[in-house]
Amino acid sequence: MKNTSILIFLLMLTTSIFAASKEKTVNVMTFNIRMDNPDDGINNWKFRKDYAANLIKFYDADIIGTQEVLNNQYNDLIERLSEYNHIGVGRTDGNKEGEACAIFFRKERFKLYESGTFWLSENTNAVGVKGWDAACERIATWAILKDNNTGKKFLFLNTHLDHKGVVARREGAKLILKKANELSKGYPIIVTGDFNATQTEEPIQILTDKNNPEHLTDSKENTDLKYGPEWTFHSFGRTPLEKRSTIDYIFIKGNFSVLKHGVLSENTGTLYPSDHSPVMATIHME
Repeated sequence: MKNTSILIFLLMLTTSIFAASKEKTVNVMTFNIRMDNPDDGINNWKFRKDYAANLIKFYDADIIGTQEVLNNQYNDLIERLSEYNHIGVGRTDGNKEGEACAIFFRKERFKLYESGTFWLSENTNAVGVKGWDAACERIATWAILKDNNTGKKFLFLNTHLDHKGVVARREGAKLILKKANELSKGYPIIVTGDFNATQTEEPIQILTDKNNPEHLTDSKENTDLKYGPEWTFHSFGRTPLEKRSTIDYIFIKGNFSVLKHGVLSENTGTLYPSDHSPVMATIHME
């Protein structure tokens, strides 16, 4: 009887420790949903919108940084993700025009304290301006969130660097790093986005340069449990495997550990959730 009581106690203690640990984990996703483009044919947004929203829910994402979100797509996601709050503005007018880098976060889990959007340009407050040699307006949307499970605050920043401008990507990476450290006010940092650069290219090297005390860490490099392919962009499966690359990332800084990292590359055989595979990391808040 005594041994049984001890066993029950140890089982209850283990369960309690596991539950407490799980409360401190956050499933973070970065997801370039691909703008609504009629030229995408069978992979047009009207065919993908339920797939994309269900992917987010199936993987139990707590916070999602999205890119290329046009206003109609934003409304579609809001309708389908009713358990999430959201922030985001269009990059063309700071309201509804152009792509947004919208952030979705669980209503019951997180409280929003501050938020904003800045433009990746020489003047970060210049709405709708293209920076440096960029082909498009580029923005970053950010939020200071409080995790109700732990009581801790952190900065979440989501962005999309230019696909053509070499200078714009370089200067955009520098700006993201500078602004993230300023806006965080010393809180831990999570940065998500489509950076249009591989790990060995200059923008990612700038962000992760360990000689810079403000540097970020690629979440994939901070865990032993990695899942999925070594690429994120596939152009709805059209890009040959040997030419695919990773350009979507989740970066961290501060009192975090990464339990696992995955590239979610599923499709139905004919339909893809996007032309990018979403990336997800399970992060433990120490």
